[in-house]
Amino acid sequence: MNIRLMTLSLLAAMTLAACSDDDDASPQDDDTTGAEAALLSNTTSNDWFVQAAASVADAQDYAETRGAAKNVILFVGDGMGISTVTAARILEGQQRGEQGEENTLSFGDMPHVGLAKTYNVDAQTPDSAGTMTALMSGVKTDVGVIGVGENIVRGDCSTVAGNELVTALELAEMAGMSTGVVSTARITHATPASTYAKSADRNWEDVSDMPEEALAAGCEDIASQLVNFEARLEARYNGLDVDGLEVMFGGGRRHFLPRDVSFNSSDASSETEGDRTDERDLTAEWTRLYTDGSYVMDQAGFDAIDPEVTSHVLGLFNESHMQYEADRGNDIAGEPSLTEMTEKAIAVLDNNDKGFFLSVESGRIDHAHHAGNASGALTDTIEFAAAVQAAMDATDPTETLIIVTADHSHVFTIAGYPKRGNPILGKVIAVGSDEPSLAADDLPYTTLGYANGLGFRNLEGETNADAGYDLPAANGRQDLTLVDTTTPGFHQEALIPLGSETHAGEDVGIYSQGPAASLLTGTLEQNQIFHAMDYAADLIGKANSALGALN
Repeated sequence: MNIRLMTLSLLAAMTLAACSDDDDASPQDDDTTGAEAALLSNTTSNDWFVQAAASVADAQDYAETRGAAKNVILFVGDGMGISTVTAARILEGQQRGEQGEENTLSFGDMPHVGLAKTYNVDAQTPDSAGTMTALMSGVKTDVGVIGVGENIVRGDCSTVAGNELVTALELAEMAGMSTGVVSTARITHATPASTYAKSADRNWEDVSDMPEEALAAGCEDIASQLVNFEARLEARYNGLDVDGLEVMFGGGRRHFLPRDVSFNSSDASSETEGDRTDERDLTAEWTRLYTDGSYVMDQAGFDAIDPEVTSHVLGLFNESHMQYEADRGNDIAGEPSLTEMTEKAIAVLDNNDKGFFLSVESGRIDHAHHAGNASGALTDTIEFAAAVQAAMDATDPTETLIIVTADHSHVFTIAGYPKRGNPILGKVIAVGSDEPSLAADDLPYTTLGYANGLGFRNLEGETNADAGYDLPAANGRQDLTLVDTTTPGFHQEALIPLGSETHAGEDVGIYSQGPAASLLTGTLEQNQIFHAMDYAADLIGKANSALGALN
């Protein structure tokens, strides 16, 4: 047995029996290149991977046997901490005319709930690159790096080789499953990129973002890695033939187009839309690779996709991130909602009898929180819950594992003593009163707030949360007596002045249903979620079988 098969077999064995990570467990074979061996052994021998595999192997309450799941869907609410979930479910209920507190978001009804510890190897409060890499590979890593282990040096291209990790999406591809990535952020942003890319820096979204030394060393930007995903994966394993990513929906068109005004799309918001300085048009390259596929960039193109006959689709619906859900109606050419993208992705992917793996991110929850705009963050969370419901409705729970979690949380609080049914975006009004409660400074205050950030903005009907960055910081207490804090453009007060609100470090929720969902209860290391997905769909075993058929 060569090293490719031995390493994958070892990986499966560790998941089932929690084998030791002894160096002798991965014998070398002259038939395999050092790069191939390193790619797998960096995953399988990593302590984070071994410890999480052991935790899964020790679990007693297996709801199903290994491999019972035909499909796996991982939903990531970027920045969706517990306080965000709570506030969003209250707001959703109040939008229906209820008091709100009794409401539950769609995923709140899932039968299994746990908590994930989100810290990165080098950081108490994490970032999305390190956390999503943990979710996708089973290995915790450092802040700011994508698809690579902790021994990498951020920004040093030369340290990537030998530190690459294998992701659940790549294993699904090797197993013959269909694969998809959906995000409301740029498709090259940290969370979606962690499903398919290997990068020393999350910011290397296109060549214009990379230092000269990285380009000279041959490192590839993230957008190029996405277009070349199929070829890059096949190059790692002799004889491997995969179909490539079937579905890619998100924003970030600027990273795929040359810095040339003649390549501007119909809804370009910048004078020159493209950022690439290498003159490559990656949308044209993708179209040449997938001649039977569809490249779309607006609502009309999206609506025209026939999922029954579409083999591959690339949808880039905005120059940068897609619109906030509250602001989506203002898009120049129109863009689909997260729910619509999720439904369409499943409809395309489920044509494969071998099943599918789909990652869905609501990226703009995080961005609204960074801007200090609770209304935007909660509106996108409610839309995220609708997308989860759509996936639940479109799949069979006996054969599909659906996991809903967050990569990290935010310094977002629900405070004071508001009475039952008080508007969650409003000022605190105590039980037995009709007037706002006053703080020690004799000023009213809101239920929702931030520990840091740019602070107060009163933009009233403005639905673009990023508009708040155009104003100077306004930290500390403000007189809200005559301010309607329930409008979309209200940005909550912040205690500590910063140019942007920050992530927080507490545990985040894990909600799941389907085969092996019972593995995701209790307080877990975040990277253990990968191992539950592997157990559910036997991703490693199926990939191992596919590689075995090549020899």
